[in-house]
Amino acid sequence: MTEKKPKSSLRENTEAVIIAIIIAMFIRTFILQAFKIPSGSMLETLQIGDQILVNKFIYGVKIPFTAGKVLFPVKEPQKGDIVVFKFPEDPSKDFIKRVIATGGDTVEIINKKLYVNDKPVEDEIYAKYEDSRIITGMRSPRDNKEKFMVPENKLFVMGDNRDNSHDSRFWGFVDLTAVRGKAFIIYWSWNKDKFGVRWNRLGDIIK
Repeated sequence: MTEKKPKSSLRENTEAVIIAIIIAMFIRTFILQAFKIPSGSMLETLQIGDQILVNKFIYGVKIPFTAGKVLFPVKEPQKGDIVVFKFPEDPSKDFIKRVIATGGDTVEIINKKLYVNDKPVEDEIYAKYEDSRIITGMRSPRDNKEKFMVPENKLFVMGDNRDNSHDSRFWGFVDLTAVRGKAFIIYWSWNKDKFGVRWNRLGDIIK
């Protein structure tokens, strides 16, 4: 009986690297993915330079290369969730916004005041308004939008920085199949203006 030849160090290291890559790809595809915040549309909740982790499993396991088909449905995005999604006008870009309304809800905006299902939304402690001007007429839908219904399997999303966010008010709805996941934690934050780490933000749960 011949003895099994021991693996060389090179082969062992190569196999370990390959396994690590496969595990990392699996996690990134189905469970967690990191994203960096490039703009101020979600201020003050998310700062420019925040790096976040997104839970991709919470809304169901999406089958790769199937236009967002879900293999194991878990739950759908809820009002108040902060979600990362493929930008409807350019799917190669990822956007992050807060879910304001889901399929079947009605939405109306009157002089910056948000109404969902004909009720004023009073608990938006995260919403930030800096521009006192009210834009009316056809110039912009930022501050006023006639009542409409969100179609089934769609989301209406807005940035928390309401006066400076390019969101559903301007380009419409997000399809559920375009949602990548729910943002849940800040794992790193870099302030490029002050060239330093925002240590107090590390580990913050995103709400």
